[in-house]
Amino acid sequence: MTGSDETLYAKLLGETAAIGWAELQPFFARGALLWVAPALDLVEVAQAVAEDDGEKVGAWMRGGALGKIEDALAEDLVARDPPLWAVVVAPWVLVQERDLGQGARH
Repeated sequence: MTGSDETLYAKLLGETAAIGWAELQPFFARGALLWVAPALDLVEVAQAVAEDDGEKVGAWMRGGALGKIEDALAEDLVARDPPLWAVVVAPWVLVQERDLGQGARH
């Protein structure tokens, strides 16, 4: 990472917060939520989105590790209400389920 990459990563990390599904529902209704697979680093994905890194973002989307939240997933999140992490990269809110058993990935 270059110095500017590290600065953006640190900025995004500082803006990442725990959030509940109820708070995210208005963003889901607007189609502004992107789901990040638990295997990915939420902040790294947010950085790629912020930097408009089409190669990385496209690869994650094609692989199913990043994408808009489908209705079935939204219904599951309503039913389970798991702990979530989120970060805003306008116009998107990137969200990821926290794995509290193994320490949260940012």
